[in-house]
Amino acid sequence: MTRHLLLLLALVLSACGTTEPVPEDRFYRLLVAAPDSILEAPLLAGLVEVERFVADGLVDKTQIVYSEQQAPHRLEAYHYHFWTEAPVVMVRDQLVGFLRAANAATRVVTPELRVAPDFVITGRIHRLERVVGGPSEAMVELELGLREESSDRLLLLQTYQAAVPTEGETVGDTVLALTRALERIFARFVADLARP
Repeated sequence: MTRHLLLLLALVLSACGTTEPVPEDRFYRLLVAAPDSILEAPLLAGLVEVERFVADGLVDKTQIVYSEQQAPHRLEAYHYHFWTEAPVVMVRDQLVGFLRAANAATRVVTPELRVAPDFVITGRIHRLERVVGGPSEAMVELELGLREESSDRLLLLQTYQAAVPTEGETVGDTVLALTRALERIFARFVADLARP
């Protein structure tokens, strides 16, 4: 009996030595490039505040999410791939930088400065994900709105969507494609701000 227990214990211990190491956590950030063209004069004369974006469910978490082409209504999250901060802050901050670089307004700030704005931009992230199950692509869908503070008048409300194929199959490739998708959406938003 003791001999059988020793043999069983040896088998269990040898099996423990063959387990795969746990993957390391990986962290990613979005780095949107400056716009291709800079406006000669600001489109919005005054101070523009870009509020913290909103999002629901998994999109509001730091885990990077994905869906499958065959099951677009199901969203899943990677276990070892994370954003450096919540997308509702990261995407907002990238839009702030893009608007500043484009010279879209006299000044562009976030609510943390606690100044009275002339205009407020709101945003909702509907999709910020990798789509797998075919050629991989990055899918972004944002709702962006512009409100004039003095009159509380809605000047613009539009939903923007962009899908960009990934150049590879890694999560890092997806992050780069998500960045390109955001650049396209931000450029379209600035173009819409220029329309009367």
